[in-house]
Amino acid sequence: MADVQWSVWAVLLWPSLLIVCIPLDCKDEQGSLSRCPSITQEKLLDRVIQHAELIYRVSEESCTLFEEMFVPFPLRLQRNQAGSACITKALPIPSSKSEIQQISDKWLLHSVLMLVQSWIEPLVYLQTTLDRYDDAPDMLLNKTKWVSDKLISLEQGVVVLIKKMLDEGILTTNHSEQSLLQYDVQPEMLESVMRDYALLSCFKKDAHKMETFLKLLKCRQTDKYNCA
Repeated sequence: MADVQWSVWAVLLWPSLLIVCIPLDCKDEQGSLSRCPSITQEKLLDRVIQHAELIYRVSEESCTLFEEMFVPFPLRLQRNQAGSACITKALPIPSSKSEIQQISDKWLLHSVLMLVQSWIEPLVYLQTTLDRYDDAPDMLLNKTKWVSDKLISLEQGVVVLIKKMLDEGILTTNHSEQSLLQYDVQPEMLESVMRDYALLSCFKKDAHKMETFLKLLKCRQTDKYNCA
């Protein structure tokens, strides 16, 4: 039944996913990202927000499904402690409501980009570990693969948005490459499960941050003095 619901949901969203990918076609003849003159800044921001919303929704579903399938009930409370070990903890990204309200539009966008770039390689790694689970359902594998692919698309969309809104170079980070070093050691099964669980939980939190930052940016564009 769950597989059927997921299939129906994917079919209903498919037109929206195609729309979200439109900004990623904004390249010049040399293949570099251009200013996308064919799409307005407002519409581009709306599509990037829609993309982030879908990524967060599917990441939440993936985390819940993984928990139900593999995490013993007594250990599920550790999910609330995952934030202290998240790979993006060291990034200069605001966390409190007051900090988020005070940062500029520039740093809202760069914070989203740093989060996106930091998760691209860890999610590729997660796919390889889930493939080794004997009873991992196809739905979970498909969801994580979908999120991984769409995260790359979101990165491209945010890069275009930064160039369009700020007319400046792109801030990059090597954090994701450094974070992969911790996965070289092969742990025991339970440790592996809890590590993957923490990874999914952390990504879900960061995906929500991406969505929140982008929606705050949208609010500032339309109603600057009433954005909570």
